[in-house]
Amino acid sequence: MIVTFSHDTEHALGTLVRLVNTMPGPSSQVDTMATLEDLEKFVHEQEFSAVGNLTETDLQEIRELRPLFAPVFTTASDAEAAAMINAIVASGTTTPRLTNHDGHPWHIHYSRDGSSLTCRITVECGIALAQVISAGERERLRRCEAPDCDDALIDLSRNRSKRYCDARTCGNRLHVAAYRERRKTAGE
Repeated sequence: MIVTFSHDTEHALGTLVRLVNTMPGPSSQVDTMATLEDLEKFVHEQEFSAVGNLTETDLQEIRELRPLFAPVFTTASDAEAAAMINAIVASGTTTPRLTNHDGHPWHIHYSRDGSSLTCRITVECGIALAQVISAGERERLRRCEAPDCDDALIDLSRNRSKRYCDARTCGNRLHVAAYRERRKTAGE
């Protein structure tokens, strides 16, 4: 059985991966969500609609979301993931509604108009994660397998074969290193 997620669910999952990956990691201790400019860039890149002027409070709240979502990518069971996701979603305000803004077809928004960016991310990304778990697809949530990277990723491939994140081209780097090692071994 092939499970496909809606465009909105995939977008929310991509937003979540991008958000979690702004946290410092083993290969880089740089926090890429450190300034208001970083948050504004994130909002622009993720194409959030109807976001007003962002403040330092927004930045602090978004930064505090990251460690709540990050463990979902390494949970050992659906029950553990569900407990985390339920707690996250419960911290937001949900008001599901159908909308077709900005030329997009009808889709569901789970936060009400005028909600803070933090509430929107909490609810929209939390519901997207809930859809992944309820579809029995928790294994699609994982961390990059490169030895020097632990970025979060969502594997939306048909055969669930994605092993490396996209951000640092870890897969390509490791494949090239393996190729060079094979060539070196063959030449000996």
